[in-house]
Amino acid sequence: MNAQPPNRPDTVPYITAWSGEPRLTPAVIATARGIAYPDEVPLDRGTDGALWVRRALHPGRGRPRYSRVHPQRQRRAMARLLCQICGSPADRDERGVMWLLEDHRTDWAGWPEGLVTVHPPVCLPCAPKAAGLCPHLRSTGAVAVRVGASVLDGVHGQTYRLHNGRLVPDRQAIVLYEQPEIRWTLAAQAARTLTGCTLVDLHTGRPL
Repeated sequence: MNAQPPNRPDTVPYITAWSGEPRLTPAVIATARGIAYPDEVPLDRGTDGALWVRRALHPGRGRPRYSRVHPQRQRRAMARLLCQICGSPADRDERGVMWLLEDHRTDWAGWPEGLVTVHPPVCLPCAPKAAGLCPHLRSTGAVAVRVGASVLDGVHGQTYRLHNGRLVPDRQAIVLYEQPEIRWTLAAQAARTLTGCTLVDLHTGRPL
């Protein structure tokens, strides 16, 4: 077995993009129904209408880019409720699926009920690893949550608009499938709305 290369951790999150997975996204064009690729194929667009970023699929090639998420693997993890670290099924018990979120408990009463997140869930063994490997969680602190129900109902990406007849970038945002802006959004990550939330211990998954 080959030794790990210098400075490479034993664990690279499943959703992390690697340097050997270059972005392959062509310039988008405007159509009567929103943005499109000049050479668009069916796999480029979800059933919800969003156009997805293209990126090569070569996990393990090159160096891990921890600040970048691979769009296809993140999308798969969110759709199938897979652990963002190892790619296996996320932990689930009678209270729901386990998630690890940025600690924003002061944002509103009852947080994180109703939160829209782009972070896939986690399995119990990987939860402590996720708290240390994810740049967002390291910066804010991590909170473990059991989620009774979640709906895959949007994307995060670059929105576009027409300005004086020209297509221009607008903003990076979460856009729900029900919003008309979805067809003007270049999706990079899938989003879920979380409900039935219970704060739990990071290591045991039991209620606090």
